[in-house]
Amino acid sequence: MAIPFVDLKAQYRNIAPDVQRRINQVLEHGQYILGPEVFELESKLASYVGVKHCISTSSGTDSLLMALMALNVGPGDEVITTPFSFMATAEVIALLGATPVFVDIDATTYNIDATKIRSVVSENTKVILPVSLFGQCADMDEINDIAREYELAVIEDGAQSFGATYKGNKSCGLSTLGATSFFPTKPLGCYGDGGALFTNDDDLNRILREIRVHGQESRYRQSRLGINGRLDTIQAAILLAKLDIFDSDIKKRALAASRYSDLLKAEIASVEPPDILTSNVSVYAQYTIRIKNREKVIQRLSSMGIPSAVHYPGLLPAQPVFKHFVAQGDSFPIAENAAQTVLSLPMHPEIELVEQEEVVAGLKNALDN
Repeated sequence: MAIPFVDLKAQYRNIAPDVQRRINQVLEHGQYILGPEVFELESKLASYVGVKHCISTSSGTDSLLMALMALNVGPGDEVITTPFSFMATAEVIALLGATPVFVDIDATTYNIDATKIRSVVSENTKVILPVSLFGQCADMDEINDIAREYELAVIEDGAQSFGATYKGNKSCGLSTLGATSFFPTKPLGCYGDGGALFTNDDDLNRILREIRVHGQESRYRQSRLGINGRLDTIQAAILLAKLDIFDSDIKKRALAASRYSDLLKAEIASVEPPDILTSNVSVYAQYTIRIKNREKVIQRLSSMGIPSAVHYPGLLPAQPVFKHFVAQGDSFPIAENAAQTVLSLPMHPEIELVEQEEVVAGLKNALDN
């Protein structure tokens, strides 16, 4: 039997009674849009992150879009971000008519290299949008210092890092706004699309709540343009059940990551396991290594029933839709190298030691042959 890359069924079996109970409560009261579970979840998530406000959203992508809209980002503005991320990070910038400005990444964390941000700040820069990739936070102190110096806002894309900590503080509570995703395979995932925004700013909280209901400040009175950005009540109910076990899941992920690293160091010296900075606690949204001959390794692992994934095989500036944003001579050598060498192994809270041993043995075999 093939090893699952992410095993959502195993997790569900552990919490099925609570999930069903909470879903049934929604079915009984029938408030499927902005029902009481939505506001209960927002209160608990805000407390978890350690901020005043949580605004639940329809997806991680909509979280980013709404954050930029709340900051009035539009044509003529520039948003500094990473070239090594999922499409949504830069997509939302371009959708609003603004310009994504890409900065190369740090070779250790895969996150934006904060030391290179100052060199691209211009009079048009409005926001810095770092991504806390693979479960580890970016260098938020340095990024926030630059933002204060130039009077910029910071949006942390924490789609993969919800539950992680940076210098003892939770991801998504480290900047002007934090955005996350509850896509099913995320560390805290629902059973569909969902997301959230976090802030300590009362005005941004008000604006975001208007944006997620088509810009409505009161019934049928629109003060601004918005979107349909609401989280379904049933998804909120599911997240409440999963939030109860989230800290336990984080510990299980850390244990699984530690086992992987120990096995790899003992068996395969040529493989680079993740390097987590001492200031960070990762939630290991992915367990991502670096290897050579990646395509050959992927094929051989697949033949053994071992799945793997590449996050991400191409840089955002190389996408046809973004090429016109990249000036001639711009290069991102560290990100390019990462795109060619990273490989994510099966990772989830319920993964067993025997499965990890099989993955590492398969990887060793694939690299040796």
